[in-house]
Amino acid sequence: MEKFVLHLNEVDKESLPYVGGKGANLGEMTKAGFPVPQGFCVTISAYQAHVRKSKEMDGFFTELDQVQADNLEEIRRLGQKIRESIEHLSIPWDVQTAIVEAWQQYGMGKAFAVRSSATAEDLPSASFAGQQETYLNVRGLQQLLDAVRHCWASLFTDRAISYRTKNGFNHRQVFLSVVVQEMIFPSVSGIMFTADPITGNRKVTSIDASFGLGEALVSGLVSADLYQVKSGQIIQKKISDKKIAIYPLLDGGTITKDLSIEQQQSQALSDEQILRLAELGRKIEEHYGTEQDIEWCFVNGELYIVQSRPITSLYPVPKITDNRLHAFISMGHQQMMTDAISPLGISILRTMFPFGKSDSVRSESSAVLEAGGHLFFDPTDLLYLKPVRRILPRLLCLIDERIGSAMGQLVLLPEYQHPANKHVKKAFYRTARTAIRTVLPGLFVKDFTAARQDISLFMNQRIQETELLLFEVSSAERISRLQENLGNLILSVIRKIAPYMFSGLASKVLTEALVRRWLGHDERVHLLNKSLTGNVTSELGLMIGDLADIAREYPQVVEYIQRAEDSTFFDGLYQVQGGDAFGKEFEHFMSIYGMRCPGEIDIANTRWRESPTSLVPSIISHIHSLAPGEHRDKFLQGEKEAQEAEKQIISDVRRTTGGRFKARILARLIRNYRNLAGLREFPKYTLIRHFDIYKRAILDEARVLVKHGKLYRESEVFYLSLSELLAIKEGIFDGGIQKLIVDRKSQHQGNIKLIPPRVMTSDGEVITGGRRDVKAPDGSLIGTPVSSGVVEGFAKIVLRAEEAKLNSGEIMIAPFTDPGWTPLFHSAKGLVMEVGGMMTHGAVVAREYGIPAVAGIDNATRILKDGSYIRIDGTHGYVQVLEEPNSLA
Repeated sequence: MEKFVLHLNEVDKESLPYVGGKGANLGEMTKAGFPVPQGFCVTISAYQAHVRKSKEMDGFFTELDQVQADNLEEIRRLGQKIRESIEHLSIPWDVQTAIVEAWQQYGMGKAFAVRSSATAEDLPSASFAGQQETYLNVRGLQQLLDAVRHCWASLFTDRAISYRTKNGFNHRQVFLSVVVQEMIFPSVSGIMFTADPITGNRKVTSIDASFGLGEALVSGLVSADLYQVKSGQIIQKKISDKKIAIYPLLDGGTITKDLSIEQQQSQALSDEQILRLAELGRKIEEHYGTEQDIEWCFVNGELYIVQSRPITSLYPVPKITDNRLHAFISMGHQQMMTDAISPLGISILRTMFPFGKSDSVRSESSAVLEAGGHLFFDPTDLLYLKPVRRILPRLLCLIDERIGSAMGQLVLLPEYQHPANKHVKKAFYRTARTAIRTVLPGLFVKDFTAARQDISLFMNQRIQETELLLFEVSSAERISRLQENLGNLILSVIRKIAPYMFSGLASKVLTEALVRRWLGHDERVHLLNKSLTGNVTSELGLMIGDLADIAREYPQVVEYIQRAEDSTFFDGLYQVQGGDAFGKEFEHFMSIYGMRCPGEIDIANTRWRESPTSLVPSIISHIHSLAPGEHRDKFLQGEKEAQEAEKQIISDVRRTTGGRFKARILARLIRNYRNLAGLREFPKYTLIRHFDIYKRAILDEARVLVKHGKLYRESEVFYLSLSELLAIKEGIFDGGIQKLIVDRKSQHQGNIKLIPPRVMTSDGEVITGGRRDVKAPDGSLIGTPVSSGVVEGFAKIVLRAEEAKLNSGEIMIAPFTDPGWTPLFHSAKGLVMEVGGMMTHGAVVAREYGIPAVAGIDNATRILKDGSYIRIDGTHGYVQVLEEPNSLA
């Protein structure tokens, strides 16, 4: 028999399907012995019985299925119709009888608080806070029944409909219970977060408090006092002017009253009450196992909890095994790919990282940790070294200015002013000496062509060895070999390429420093970055331009590739006029770069060789935005400008005191930089070529698992770690594979919505960092200057490289740009990125192509609008929205 009413002492966290999130939480706290006002829940069954009386609901649900989250007018119209329909229905007699019996049990003369409790609210993944209605100081049977009906109708407020639509909740599968509790009349009430909701610090309890009912605070009518508690100590008290308070009326309802001047400026809670409340908050958090958002009140000195739900806005913290304060740096920001990474992708990257491994090269590193589907580097052991605290923030500024600034703040904390572990100290100085010995020989390289050939030979040999190693065996032996090969990959690549690559970068730094010292600030030094020799990623972009030039000669090719499908791409291509000429060059391109793609550090992401159509937008954009051969002409022009700048700089230096000797040094450094700095892209190119081999090997094994019924689809392997895949192949891990995959898929979907912080601590505190002072027009968006020059054009928001369509004169606004975005660079007049710094991929390629660029502008893809006319200043680092096209003159 259906139960239309359940008392709170009959309810716990398992009762969510019957009483919704709020009801389940209140029942759980009641059973756990926390001070919760007594009451009952009008169950989901009662709501369902009520709406079943409506002949219109099926039609309403059909309309809701089709509505878009941003169509606010349609949501308003539809929501109002549904609410009116529900409120005009009479409550079924058996439901009403159950409510009346419960109401009589608690006392017909009492006042009640009536709150909505949906099945999709107060969840660990989504709080739905404030989506439905609350009614306070409800007196009498008719007021109670009306309040229940209004709560049911509030499941379809405009805000609730929009929120569910945006977050993918099925309107038919979300139901509403109503919590009815005895009304208490507080002197003070408010909200408590068991973690700081602003910084994320899990060790700080944050309390907002005001006089009277909490509705004034929740609805934003008053500025509440703010108290913060850490480790049993009050660390902050901010007393606000509390001009009004909401109090209950004897006959029902509430009234807003002005407070006296004395009360407005007085502390709402005593210190004893603050600490008592914080202690209770920690106990509730401990009970639930996660940080809580708690509504509370004091009545004649007695503390009551009227609601508790998970805080869903906090970014998860990487798990550690000690009590030290750890620092975590986002690797996604370093790699210019801040999307969530698949579980297999996480496992691949952690296995590849060579440090933080205590046992086997095949294990996953403890120096790179996962949180929320993103990876974070843990440099904590190094931060106890004074040279690291001094140098690391400066180096990180080259990757991302905000990361460097944040680390600059962190290294000043007293927690890091202790002596380093002697083993860490010894290893650091040994590595530093090795790095110096590695870099110095590169400064004296004589045959640059031989250096590039040496690197290419090494890279191709290692690729061939890996291919043979993994495809001469199968099953568990193949996965074990893959782990071993992967664990040794970075060190083998660094040992071979570092002498050249780091020497090139060192030459760049020395060149810029010496030019500043000998000539003062000289803009010509930026021209030396153009058209560097031997950059495999720059050549990728140039080859896309070559493909576009071939395609534009054959209209049938251009028409075909825009409608082609991946599975039959080449078969259909060779059937059209010009298909042979284009296809030959396209297949050549794929043989060199087919293993790349946007977000290429995640092995699960689709490679260009798997989806040739994903390159079509870049090719078409190039045809629309550049003339035939223009991309090659620009590159050659950049080379000439760099050579001319070199001549002029050296000539000017020669005229200074001791100029002949200085000029020889500078000429050597510039030649080094121009010939070796382009090799910085070789390590990642080598890693991604290996990833392609690993992916083919893993998918081979996945096909076998599908054949044996262990997996339903090959792609499910991306939701396993390497060690789990090995265990399955060894027969150690057999049962529960599908449940694990289903859980991982669900978690990954949630991770996709998360935005990783640049820097955070193991306490959960997000360190945002600051910026240098920039002289920019009012209203400008400030970022980091990464490629000099000033340009105006129309903004083009590009969220996914494979969907981009750039036209002539457009400035690309992107969340990030890893090498998979390179095909679009020639089509862009300028570049704005949400993440990145001087030495990240997008910045390096932009400088080589001579494209003005600004990085590190948070939310640029949301703030700037498609088609708005903007000016970007890549020299000073800002973006300005203009009213209309202006001349740069």
